[in-house]
Amino acid sequence: MKDLLTRITVDPKVMVGKPTIRGLRITVEQVLSSMAAGVSEEELLREYPELEKEDFSAILTYTLVLVGQEQVHPLAIPLSA
Repeated sequence: MKDLLTRITVDPKVMVGKPTIRGLRITVEQVLSSMAAGVSEEELLREYPELEKEDFSAILTYTLVLVGQEQVHPLAIPLSA
């Protein structure tokens, strides 16, 4: 898992510091957004030949770590009469 996470890089000089794949100008957000819209890994590999199959596992692992760290705090919402 740690090996996969090394593929995700954050550099303020690249894409305004958004998480990218191996320092490329391809953000985790771009790839996730495309996949959510139905674009397949194969299509993304054709569109971005610098991507590698392992990058998709890295993106999912990175997302899993972020969601795993998420904290949920209940809000007290007053009920109106």
